[in-house]
Amino acid sequence: MEEKILELIENQRLNELRKYLETINSADFPSLFEELEEDKILIIYRILSKEKAASVFAELDSDMQKKLIDCLTDKELKNVIDELFFDDEVDLIEEMPSNVVKRILKNVKANDRKVINELLAYPDDTAGTIMTTEFIDLKENMTVEDAFEKIKKIGLDKETVYTCYVLTIDRKLIGVIDIKHLLISERTIKIKDIMNTNVITVSTLTDQEEVAKMFDKYNFVALPVVDKEFRLVGIVTIDDAIDVMQEETQEDFEKMAAVIPNDDSYFKTSVFKHAKNRILWLIFLMLASIITGGIITKYEKTFSALPILVAFVPLLMGTGGNCGAQTSTLVIRGFSQDEIKLKDFFKVWWKEIRIAFLVGTVLALINTIRIFIQYGVGQLSLALVVGLTLILVTILSKSLGCILPMLAKSIKLDPAIMASPLITTIVDTCSVLIYFQLAVWILGV
Repeated sequence: MEEKILELIENQRLNELRKYLETINSADFPSLFEELEEDKILIIYRILSKEKAASVFAELDSDMQKKLIDCLTDKELKNVIDELFFDDEVDLIEEMPSNVVKRILKNVKANDRKVINELLAYPDDTAGTIMTTEFIDLKENMTVEDAFEKIKKIGLDKETVYTCYVLTIDRKLIGVIDIKHLLISERTIKIKDIMNTNVITVSTLTDQEEVAKMFDKYNFVALPVVDKEFRLVGIVTIDDAIDVMQEETQEDFEKMAAVIPNDDSYFKTSVFKHAKNRILWLIFLMLASIITGGIITKYEKTFSALPILVAFVPLLMGTGGNCGAQTSTLVIRGFSQDEIKLKDFFKVWWKEIRIAFLVGTVLALINTIRIFIQYGVGQLSLALVVGLTLILVTILSKSLGCILPMLAKSIKLDPAIMASPLITTIVDTCSVLIYFQLAVWILGV
């Protein structure tokens, strides 16, 4: 694709180039632009139709959008902005530096600027910030024929035509109807006779993650957003919901890895900022591990009397951390999919304890066989100490992997912060304490 485009540009076959560009999906342009020089990008972008140019612009990352804005004339910029949907315009304004925002707003229609300002006023990460106000609304006394006439007239300027919303005169939402039902209905039937009045909605202040979950649960293409008076103020479409899912998943992964979430991509984030986002958690976890060192020092006489005990410390700490990480990952995943609720605490905990007992017993038996093979059958007491420690540590770590995320959820924190690094640090300390205390009791050292 890149070679063909460069060949057409080189030979000045611009009409052929224009036709070829129209066949390329807008989502493929960002990767194409990454391989081209800036002057070639500008030639390609300027040769696109207004509709295609706006569609491509919405797919680009903020850096490439800024480069294009800097190169475009005010007229060209206005043409692009006029074709963008409101939610894309809001995203653009939020990501651009102030000097670029001023130029964008200068080229936005006065009425559109008012809508954009309203959307920008909603709190971050709410339905209001990701919705668009461009939807198709119908009246209940319209016929199907009337509805099709309106869709034909305004449909091209709307985010979606697959779902239409039935409003009263004062714009209260009373029903929805999808395009499929309009197509199979008689043209003379009134909308009120075929619309669905059981409408699922969200408010402008609903958390965007909850909105995304509703798309997954109900298989929506679009979800209506209403105000306190149940007036329809906008819709969230599936593409925006997918963006939220990706954003929330990335944020959870970062928290689970003990990294402060960052909106920028890996390569766009400076080395200093990467370090800053990681160092606070690492300092905390490092200081917490001092407790483990203190416990080992306390039992110095124990492992001095029987040095072989030290060989099993990494095994026990690693096993405990891994068991806790397994459970916390599954519990956090259960929360994200609404499978696990806070009311299920004892049910989940009891299940994890039983799982831990089975897992710990199997691990203990395998390790006992290993000790007999490596050190001889005379090391029964050592095998007993290590085996019991494995069982207790597995139960403890899986309990913590269940309890800590639920505790975070109960106090309105993201459960993802109670993931592997924190649990591993706590389990390490407890593992060493349990191990050496059992060694003192059973081995008498």
